[in-house]
Amino acid sequence: MKLGIVGLPNVGKSTLFNSLTKAGAESANYPFCTIDPNVGVVAVPDERLKLLTDLYHSAKTTPAVIEFVDIAGLVKGASKGEGLGNQFLANIREVDAIVHVVRCFEDPNVIHVDGSVDPVRDIETINLELIFSDLEILERRIAKTARAARNDKTQAKELQLLEKLKAHLEEEKLAISYETEDEDEQAWLLEYNLLTAKPVIFAANVAEDDLADDGASNEYVREVRQYAKETGSEVFVICAQIEQEIAELDEDEKQMFLEDLGLKESGLEKLIRASYSLLGLLSYLTAGETETRAWTIKKGTKAPQAAGKIHSDFERGFIRAEVVNYQDLLDCGSYAAAKEKGLVGLEGKDYVVKDGDVILFRFNV
Repeated sequence: MKLGIVGLPNVGKSTLFNSLTKAGAESANYPFCTIDPNVGVVAVPDERLKLLTDLYHSAKTTPAVIEFVDIAGLVKGASKGEGLGNQFLANIREVDAIVHVVRCFEDPNVIHVDGSVDPVRDIETINLELIFSDLEILERRIAKTARAARNDKTQAKELQLLEKLKAHLEEEKLAISYETEDEDEQAWLLEYNLLTAKPVIFAANVAEDDLADDGASNEYVREVRQYAKETGSEVFVICAQIEQEIAELDEDEKQMFLEDLGLKESGLEKLIRASYSLLGLLSYLTAGETETRAWTIKKGTKAPQAAGKIHSDFERGFIRAEVVNYQDLLDCGSYAAAKEKGLVGLEGKDYVVKDGDVILFRFNV
């Protein structure tokens, strides 16, 4: 999974990126301190992996990972070359979802590029830049398709979609809210890789005092939640400054620190939960003496396609999947004991993989 982090300058974007990835992107109280896309890879915390590793005495543990791409703070006119221009928007065209960091705190020591804190205005500023960037993509595609559409019905149909999409964006609506009419339109829309067609998770960045009640008493957070509800987005509340402190601690210290703040989980864990929910993802597990590993797939994926995540041969030569729920496996103490109790299912090609399944694939190529 790949997530792109966007936001105006000085909203806490690079501070959050640093704390999530411990990648040390420069963070300072002035616009444009991020002038290269910073990329960091983060392991998805999953307690099940440790428990299975202990059970199997695995030589290696491999978690699922998320790649974060942090781009320069966008400003009004970025798509037209203002600030650092829209060269950075290209870096997030390949992401699965956008994490939009929104400032929901007052601090006279941290300047706001627009002079005041107003999260919905800030969201709309960024959205406009993404829309302008997408319009450029569509205009280029229209010019190319129009030439071919004269003699080709398929191209003519695509041209109609492009023009409808362009009109939709010109009304300051996001591509994600455009309703496609058939499978052809769906496929084309995916192919264009538009920024405004990507799902969004809002990271409401608050002061430490607003963390304990998850931003419930923060008026700015309420506004972001309302906006997200209307647009089908996810929201999580975070204090980037606190996340930076958490990033410096080891596991035991981290738990104590979170408890002192009255928190059950870190911002990274909240973000991962929101990402999996928004993108409809789950993890299944493989375990053995050599390696215990988590694999991320879409909900609804059937066994052969899940096997294909490991290797294409597994999917091509799929025979069956031997499946046990990880909790049943732990409770029984061994795979053999789980099998004896009838808790290991022999599943065929139509089996839909569930979160927490521990799977052994049988295949023959």
